Amino acid sequence: MSGGKKRDFIREIIAGDLSAGKNGGRVVTRFPPEPNGCLHIGHAKSICLNFSVAEENSGICKLRFDDTNPGKESGEFVESIKEDVRWLGFDWEDRLCFASDYFDKLFECAVYLTEKGLAYVDDQSSDEIRRLRGTLTEPGHDSPFRDRPPEKNLDLLKQMKDGGFGEGEKALRAKIDMAAGNINMRDPVIYRILKTPHHRTGEKWNIYPTYDFAHPLSDAIEGVTHSLCTLEFEDHRPLYDWFVEKLSHRLGSSRPRQIEFSRLDISHTVMSKRLLSELVENGAVSGWDDPRMPTISGMRRRGYPPEAIKDFCDKAGVTKQKSTIELELLEHTVRERLNKTAPRRMAVLDPLKLVITNYPPDSEEMLPAVNNPEDPSAGSRQVPFSGVLYIERDDFMENPPKKFHRLSPGTEVRLRYAYFITCEEVVKNDDGSIRELRCRYDPQTRGGNAPDGRKPRGTIHWVSAGHAARAEVRLYDRLFEEKTPSASGGPLKELVNPASLEILKDVPVEPSLADSQPGDIFQFERKGYFAADEDSSGMRPVFNRTATLRDSWKK
Repeated sequence: MSGGKKRDFIREIIAGDLSAGKNGGRVVTRFPPEPNGCLHIGHAKSICLNFSVAEENSGICKLRFDDTNPGKESGEFVESIKEDVRWLGFDWEDRLCFASDYFDKLFECAVYLTEKGLAYVDDQSSDEIRRLRGTLTEPGHDSPFRDRPPEKNLDLLKQMKDGGFGEGEKALRAKIDMAAGNINMRDPVIYRILKTPHHRTGEKWNIYPTYDFAHPLSDAIEGVTHSLCTLEFEDHRPLYDWFVEKLSHRLGSSRPRQIEFSRLDISHTVMSKRLLSELVENGAVSGWDDPRMPTISGMRRRGYPPEAIKDFCDKAGVTKQKSTIELELLEHTVRERLNKTAPRRMAVLDPLKLVITNYPPDSEEMLPAVNNPEDPSAGSRQVPFSGVLYIERDDFMENPPKKFHRLSPGTEVRLRYAYFITCEEVVKNDDGSIRELRCRYDPQTRGGNAPDGRKPRGTIHWVSAGHAARAEVRLYDRLFEEKTPSASGGPLKELVNPASLEILKDVPVEPSLADSQPGDIFQFERKGYFAADEDSSGMRPVFNRTATLRDSWKK
């Protein structure tokens, strides 16, 4: 879809609202994360949608943190989320909001509902409230405290606010309908006692609004016109509308229109903050930014370009149809971007020593190498060449099959950007393993072309042994072998793919790679795309494999 006008059912609804003159021609959206973990690629879909539809209609998009659960939230997650949104290329400008900005206003709304007999204080425990709530096929049962007079409820609510009760002793519930077919309408809790400091308000509050109470009212307070959310909130919409309707005179004229779309699910991973948090807490991964994680910070560290993530969200589309996108589509989209932009470099991940016996002793030269064949403007670089090289161990076979087009005894291959060589001798260790190869080169083939027009069987890459920088290379693969790990029912840690991370030490790479900065991305020729990691130091660069050159892992 990139490059053309985007079309989907949400954009059509918004276009219809504008044509009908609703909201005075305004479009106001918001991206409302909870700061209780790092964002994942599913959030990226919501970020792209909310900011894009606002921009397309000359509207505005706000970044609002729904911070109503202080026990799991932190300022650290707030800053991480802000960094992720900026990295994706979106700017909320001066429109940064928090549900906690409205805690006083939300409490006033709770007091009003209590005064009007539309809310009551319940002495039951959370387990009792849950038990009496009923099921999908059976109605709930009224709380024995449901018919307390408003004056008594107001007094109890004030005591709750002032810290007069312990956690779990009481809760404020909306008084709606315990027989409603929609369980969300069965007298939901709207305030609970939590004696936990808040990352912004400190110890000011002993009670906090629930997400379902604060979320729609924050939308209304902020003048949001279109509240875009995923399908799991579809059954919450009647409750949100009830809150906004009952409190309309206290919230202004805004009536947010909630529109639900399908969440982004990707194979071989989990897309739940709760499950991602489990992986972090039990040590299955190194942190929220582990490059195997589907978090935006993990993908950034792995080397995924933000443009590729946005391209992928476009390809996934905006529908109401639940579906799982194959991981290959994400990796293909990443490769599409990096193939056009990533400079080429040479690195030998499993080195085998190669000695050119007829190359002048102690000689060396600089050879021109193309930076990116997809981008002529990228120019070229100079690569050092000498008589002792490293090549990939699997680029040589002593007894090759017929279709092996790399180096073997007596065969000629092209060294990328350099010369033609022919293997003449295989030197082995006492255990029979190959220690080094001895080859001859044709000095008339400098640059990889022969005057007589002959073409060798294959082309392999190399690194000059005497000039090589040394790097650590981390080979990342899919985090789970299971296509839908969350459906297995077992502990996630036990399902983690044991081959999801392989660390290679002392890898010879082109000397220019020694100066790589965190975030620099390269194509290691014939091996894949790699990004310099934040663990890189002046002593040794560290590279994370971003993606292979093809979908080899699925075979």
